[in-house]
Amino acid sequence: MATAIGHTINRELRGDKAIWVIVFLLTLASLLAVYSSSGSMAFRNNTYTELYLIKHFIFISFGLVLMYVCYKTHYMIYNKLAPLLVLISIPILLYTLFFGIDVNEARRWIEIPVLDLTFQTSDFAKLALIVYLARSISQKQDHIKDFNTAFVPLILPVIVICGLIAPSDLSTAMLLFATCVLMMFIGRVDLKYIALLFGFGILLLSLLIVLGTFAPDMVRVGTWISRVREFFYDTDGGYQIQQAKIAISQGEWFGVGPGNSVQRNFLPYPYADFIYAIICEEYGLFGGFTIIFLYFLLIWRSTAIVTKSPKAFGAMLAIGLGLNIAVPAFANIAVSLDLVPVTGLTLPMVSMGGTSLLFTCVSFGIILSVSKYVERVREHKMQLEELENLNESHH
Repeated sequence: MATAIGHTINRELRGDKAIWVIVFLLTLASLLAVYSSSGSMAFRNNTYTELYLIKHFIFISFGLVLMYVCYKTHYMIYNKLAPLLVLISIPILLYTLFFGIDVNEARRWIEIPVLDLTFQTSDFAKLALIVYLARSISQKQDHIKDFNTAFVPLILPVIVICGLIAPSDLSTAMLLFATCVLMMFIGRVDLKYIALLFGFGILLLSLLIVLGTFAPDMVRVGTWISRVREFFYDTDGGYQIQQAKIAISQGEWFGVGPGNSVQRNFLPYPYADFIYAIICEEYGLFGGFTIIFLYFLLIWRSTAIVTKSPKAFGAMLAIGLGLNIAVPAFANIAVSLDLVPVTGLTLPMVSMGGTSLLFTCVSFGIILSVSKYVERVREHKMQLEELENLNESHH
């Protein structure tokens, strides 16, 4: 019976086993941390902590279903969908920029009618851009000869989408820009085009700063400046960082234990932006280093897919989506450690549910789809080699 179940699981969950383990452990960490850190929110709203756990469990379960659907879908389908995804992302980003919902002085969400839910459009746009860039790099890298063939498929989409995200969410735009640069470097795009992309990025940021002085409601230049000043000139790092530091220091090596966090009552958004500090407080440096190790492991396994994938699109897709999960994760952790200014980024696959969680699950599903195909190709080669060896032995 146990053997049959094991064979069934092995058949249904093909692909990189390490990535499956990463998904399982991050999901477990998310459920435990959200259950503990949402206590203060439950108190403020005069309700039960279990209510938020149930909501988060439903959300993360839906995300895992999406992940499984994407895993079962052949990854080359995303190659065909890439131009359409980018074309959809641009108008919804424009709509968000002008008509989106203001939350904490940031216009990042649009409201979904009937469902009474909000949707962060930048999460969809990030996925669309990475899939499109993976397609463009795999198709164009061997015959980019002039400015036009490099600008339209590679540089222009990055500038447009990052430029539309940046006014209300500069940190997300900058990390997406960095991920695209890394993808181009890994994809062996000529360094002069990468330098050109950097130049356009600096120009775009300069234009946004100028625009922000005339239209502060549209471009959050004031928030950017205050966060940078707080990081460089406030020795304590501001209230949020002070509380995060206290949480991490109280955790010591093995933490105060699950559910025993004190700083969840003082940290703003302990279930989202500063959930890593709560993990460190409750599970100590052991828990904190485990989370960091899982994201490093994801990059390593994504890189392994690159070296094994027979198709350039699969390789670029896996590493691009892997970086799109890991880079924001390290940025979120760096904020809690007071290594970079406060960004407002959540911890992928761990923070309380939202569109970020859903699109992280989709990204994991696509990576696993690529790794499943790579595994099948490797098995097919091994079978052919065995047949050849058998034929040689007969002769």
